[in-house]
Amino acid sequence: MPHRHILLIDDEDDIREVASISLEAVGEWRVSAASGGRDGIAQAIAGQPEVILCDVMMPGIDGPATVGLLKDDPRTAGIPVILLTARVQSTDHLGFDLLDVIGVIPKPFDPMALSGQVEALFEAAQESGTTS
Repeated sequence: MPHRHILLIDDEDDIREVASISLEAVGEWRVSAASGGRDGIAQAIAGQPEVILCDVMMPGIDGPATVGLLKDDPRTAGIPVILLTARVQSTDHLGFDLLDVIGVIPKPFDPMALSGQVEALFEAAQESGTTS
């Protein structure tokens, strides 16, 4: 069975490295990585990943703006997005609830648990019919 494809968008090199290793080694995902919103959108269009894991706080185009642009483009609108964020206050999550995302994973994340968290959110979205 071919490995599922995930696009990781995060401006921090160390986060991309740790998350990529975790997703590949533990979850057997095929990982593409982007260092910002514009690159992430281009990679999503070109690579059509099954799911996108996107940081919230990034310079330039932040996570919520990236999600909005992905959802506005018919080529990427159906790709489920999970937010990755250090913003864990309930007021932050109220704003996230307005975005078309399938879940939020807090930073710092447990590298051994990350793949399972992504998998659970992805499978729940598939079961509820919120992914294409």
